[in-house]
Amino acid sequence: MKPIWIVDDDQSIRFVLEKALLREDLPTRSFTNPRDVLLALEENGEEDGPQILVSDIRMPGGSGLDLLEKVKAKHPGLPVIIMTAFSDLDSAVSAFQGGAFEYLPKPFDLPKAVELIRRAVEESQREEVAEERMADTPEMLGQAPAMQDVFRAIGRLSQSNVTVMITGESGSGKELVARALHKHSPRANGPFVAINTAAIPKDLLESELFGHERGAFTGAQTMRRGRFEQADGGTLFLDEIGDMPFDLQTRLLRVLSDGHFYRVGGHNAVKAQVRVIAATHQDLEQRVRDGVFREDLFHRLNVIRLRLPALRERIEDVPMLTRHFLQQSAKQLGVEPKRISDAALAQIGLFPFPGNVRQLENLCHWLTVMAPAQVIEPKDLPPEITGAVVAPTSGLGHALPRMVVSTPVVHAETDLSALDDIAGVQTMPLDSDAAIVTLPPASTAPVSAWELGLEAEAQELLANDRHDVWDVLTRRFESKLILTALHNTRGRRIEAAQKLGIGRNTITRKIQELGLE
Repeated sequence: MKPIWIVDDDQSIRFVLEKALLREDLPTRSFTNPRDVLLALEENGEEDGPQILVSDIRMPGGSGLDLLEKVKAKHPGLPVIIMTAFSDLDSAVSAFQGGAFEYLPKPFDLPKAVELIRRAVEESQREEVAEERMADTPEMLGQAPAMQDVFRAIGRLSQSNVTVMITGESGSGKELVARALHKHSPRANGPFVAINTAAIPKDLLESELFGHERGAFTGAQTMRRGRFEQADGGTLFLDEIGDMPFDLQTRLLRVLSDGHFYRVGGHNAVKAQVRVIAATHQDLEQRVRDGVFREDLFHRLNVIRLRLPALRERIEDVPMLTRHFLQQSAKQLGVEPKRISDAALAQIGLFPFPGNVRQLENLCHWLTVMAPAQVIEPKDLPPEITGAVVAPTSGLGHALPRMVVSTPVVHAETDLSALDDIAGVQTMPLDSDAAIVTLPPASTAPVSAWELGLEAEAQELLANDRHDVWDVLTRRFESKLILTALHNTRGRRIEAAQKLGIGRNTITRKIQELGLE
């Protein structure tokens, strides 16, 4: 193991730290000024350099903060602990802005100082391994089986120009998958053009897609090429395709059929060789049944469907993604990457991440800016993360924390009386269509975690004045049940149906309705 370098002009400080660290089997090397440290770093190189640098802040012949700046410029991954007897705000802020691992005010408690150095050593070794793994970071990360299925699908489609439909919740990374499909396709040398059809007003979307001629409408001073022309020879990614206005769906269908279209106000057909990849978080089959999405366009787009799992379905990827996003955030902000403890990672892993990978990325940006030390501990996490898991202490009728892992609900065909079997809820029919629901007393046996999650999820949806809560939660419940059963039976539908207690025609129909193909 590489030694701990101690830099202090006070001999007693050096002596005490040397003896304490040697008792912990941590080798040391001491210096009296920053100049000697810099010379030693140049002579030894990074491989024979220190594991950790512990430096005083004020010494004859140089400042610990200046040393920190010079060391970080040449060895950005080296953890540096700054010591000082001058415990002022400016010194602390300067130390952390310079990328210090931790700030240690004098006089310090020796066992705590050794513990801090030991923690820095452990984090240093862990980060060395992590950096080796991330040295050649791919465009997408994921070790979970669900993500490996996505990678395999991208591989199979790599030499194809077939239209692909990507489904998945908001924030799950659908555009990343689209970019990967483009990058590994025969059109990789062509442009990749993305457009979010839900983010552009209906009156402007037609012009955005197909372009317009000069004078086509007020303000059209020049001819403009649309996204289809811009993507000629490459890939056009249509995000949130489920929100496309119905009349524009007709024009899109024609383009997909023969590759020809007209600019707004134009009379000459334009042809573009474009591969279309569409994405949506909505249930397009249901939107077809509701009459707001063309069935023929749905079938034209749904040649190959690729489902992207939510982050809660690939929770084993959270540590890898967290470290990756912390590295990215630090690079964007031009600061030293924060490290994260195993305890903090474990806490993050308990959070359901309704915003999926995008929410995790935003969390890492927040931690890069707001976490006080170089090592992120559970206490540094924001309240919505630390409050994600709270032990239940009451029945269903009591208030629950907002952030709870969302889980199943009863089938759509279940009537109110069936709730008696879930949590002791009693119902009493009235003359009208309504019913009075009597909640169980607080002394009732503890409700299971999935029931608590159900109530919290329902409360949040109802609070947002949603009118489709039953359908939303029922679909999620049925999807989770069927996917779990199929995973258990390695994809054998008949066996999965038998275990669920439903017919094989029922499971086939549900798989189609829920988009689980």
